Amino acid sequence: MKKTLYLMRHGQTLFNQRKKIQGFCDAPLTELGIKQAKIAGSYFQENNIEFDQAYSSTSERACDTLELVTDKSYTRLKGLKEWNFGTFEGESEDLNPPLPYGDFFATFGGELEMDFRDRLLETMGSIMSQDKHDTVLAVSHGAACAQFARYWEKTSKIGIVTGLKNCCILKFEYENGEFTLVNFINHDFESGAHIESAK
Repeated sequence: MKKTLYLMRHGQTLFNQRKKIQGFCDAPLTELGIKQAKIAGSYFQENNIEFDQAYSSTSERACDTLELVTDKSYTRLKGLKEWNFGTFEGESEDLNPPLPYGDFFATFGGELEMDFRDRLLETMGSIMSQDKHDTVLAVSHGAACAQFARYWEKTSKIGIVTGLKNCCILKFEYENGEFTLVNFINHDFESGAHIESAK
């Protein structure tokens, strides 16, 4: 039986606005970030999408985003946290190496890329393999969403996704232990419109 996972990035934070590296460290949502979360929430309302379960990274920016999207009770999971960037946390994004990052940050006390990826794969798989988890919302982070989507490019129905803006939504189908990316939704925060890669 196919299940559905809506994997979503949090709204804009003060560190996003200030171009600061934010992984395990945290920063509050800005006024724009709050607006983004509400607009993302309207996508689910307009499409009559109701969640059986909801999950969030333990980071406050993700929890606050989820609470603006839905009033459903939810579970906080460390497995949904952003990449740990070690001593680069809180520094200027100008110091980031070129993509792909690989194991660059592990040299400075951060996570190895494959440890980060495996953490996400294990967490998402554990969530979706449970009973009464037919339609699930999980609020996570930019690099986390990108890393998960990159792993499942092999099954994606919409190809490679780029430009994972704040509050973007990645829609995955889950069946027999595999995830398939079937839609990617960014939002026009001026008009409130939702821009979908697939219908």
